[in-house]
Amino acid sequence: MFTVAPIEAADKAGLYAELAAQARGLLHGERDRVANAANFAALAWHALPRINWCGFYFFDGRELVVGPFQGKPACVRIALGKGVCGTAAATRQTQVVLDVNAFPGHIACDSASRSEIVVPLVDAHGALVGVWDVDSPEPARFDDEDRVGMEALCSVFLDALR
Repeated sequence: MFTVAPIEAADKAGLYAELAAQARGLLHGERDRVANAANFAALAWHALPRINWCGFYFFDGRELVVGPFQGKPACVRIALGKGVCGTAAATRQTQVVLDVNAFPGHIACDSASRSEIVVPLVDAHGALVGVWDVDSPEPARFDDEDRVGMEALCSVFLDALR
């Protein structure tokens, strides 16, 4: 049985390293994408401070469709290239948005969100799986340390699917 341990890190790098280790343990031996995404989102929700939404959008071959998440109800479908999630998916580059109101074409699923980070999920063959999306009610909540940490965390999720 997996038990969530409190994370008492002195810095963001430590927080993400511990969170990645917990995610590895939580996802170990399970290959189901939905089950892993649900547990991954719940783990992140309880570990990441100052967020109001975290979850997945999976690519169905045409657009992004909401997957397991934590937070208020979300937009169901997002076109590639639209909003922060669609931009991350189309460019395959992590998007760190300090002020969502300044992002052209931002899709406001929750009006309380002020900053956002979205990591594209690409499998070992280069195919788009979807995106990992985290929102915060604080402006400039995410920075380059969060980008590095979230990308490493998402690698744990993708590795578990292999």
